Amino acid sequence: MRLMVVEDEPQIRELMSVLLDSLGVEIEVEYAGDGIEALKKAKLEPPDLIFLDIVLPRMDGITLCRVLKRDPVTRDVPVYMLTAKVRQADHKAAEEAGADGYLEKPFRADQILAVIESILDAG
Repeated sequence: MRLMVVEDEPQIRELMSVLLDSLGVEIEVEYAGDGIEALKKAKLEPPDLIFLDIVLPRMDGITLCRVLKRDPVTRDVPVYMLTAKVRQADHKAAEEAGADGYLEKPFRADQILAVIESILDAG
């Protein structure tokens, strides 16, 4: 499985790295620190799953999700928003952009694992 984590905070990237390493599932993880970098990487080699923060430099996560879901190369890639934004309006914006799910920070390991397992089971 190929996974992309789009997160601008180094501490969150490190936490995700430790978490994913501990899952015992063979996962190739690619990180992007902003929306433009993530878009380029995803179009070049689409991952099997994207965890996407909403607040990002250069292109926010909602816009990135919308662009990914409209592009024939990336539209079928599941995108799960992973964010501290908890307002209903943020949930609605993510849903309207095409996000497949929404996990609030601080997230739990079992939530991440459940998403990964659902993608593995579907594939």
